[in-house]
Amino acid sequence: MNALFSSSSTRLKNAIFSIALCAGLMPATAVFSQNIRMETPQNVVSLQAQGSLEVQQDLLTISMNSTKDGSDAATVQTQLKAALDAALTEAKKVAQPGQLDVRTGAFSLYPRYGRDGKINGWQGTTELVLEGRDFARISALAGKINTLTLGNVSFGLSREARARVEAEVTAQAIERFKAKAQEISKGFGFGGYTVREVNVQANDQGFAHRGRMEMMQAKSMSADAAVPVEAGRSTVVVTVAGAVQMK
Repeated sequence: MNALFSSSSTRLKNAIFSIALCAGLMPATAVFSQNIRMETPQNVVSLQAQGSLEVQQDLLTISMNSTKDGSDAATVQTQLKAALDAALTEAKKVAQPGQLDVRTGAFSLYPRYGRDGKINGWQGTTELVLEGRDFARISALAGKINTLTLGNVSFGLSREARARVEAEVTAQAIERFKAKAQEISKGFGFGGYTVREVNVQANDQGFAHRGRMEMMQAKSMSADAAVPVEAGRSTVVVTVAGAVQMK
């Protein structure tokens, strides 16, 4: 009986302690919330600035492919492999890291269905990608490969060129951001500012002079001749956006 009374007394004390603890925390929570409201930043303005530079594209990518179809899947696969192997053999003779890199692309084999919904054949495609900074070497190789046809041609910036240009344009964008922040602060009657947050984003927008159809026609007019290519220019844009506190 004493043990039961002692246990009930202990539970009662714990309950009273918990209520007192919660009651003690409530004012502290209210004060903490009030402090947060009091620390809301004042005289903060959001702004952004951009830097840009137009540069010559120095990376050429040519994809070449072959499509085969037949009644037997194994036969179609063998034909695709033969076409790709022959192209790879030719490409490896002149490949050079950075100047002309060679890699295989998509390789697919799928059934062809008739009107009755049953498989009546197989069709497959294979792809070889030529990429690099040596335009003459790449275009000459594309003209020599006769087991694949020209698929797509695109131009861009190499990793080295993009990194070099982005560094220059980023510095330009940051200086414009700082100048704009100072000008706005001065306009509002403040002597300066501090940076609260900032975000830097970079991208390049490019175009090529030669399109896919034109280059495919050029290859068909003269077999074993270099594919004519002409790079365009890319504009590298860096945007610096953020918020500053005028003071």
